[in-house]
Amino acid sequence: SRTKRLGMMLNSCGGQNLALIDVKGFDPRDITVTVKDGKVTVSAERKVECNTGCTKTSNYKKFVKEFSLPPGVCDKEVTYSV
Repeated sequence: SRTKRLGMMLNSCGGQNLALIDVKGFDPRDITVTVKDGKVTVSAERKVECNTGCTKTSNYKKFVKEFSLPPGVCDKEVTYSV
């Protein structure tokens, strides 16, 4: 099966594209975006447990990306979509 690729696009309301972030492997519900003090933080985490009867395995995946907004872009102007 093919892995679903998700991209998250961050924009300012002035139409300026700020970033395209690859969040492959995460469900959109697992992704959190915060904008505070001129910084954008994109984080995601998930845990998958598999029980095969005899053994139990867990897979934990975490992603964090932080960057500063360009000069002139206000925190309240930032929007995002997945």
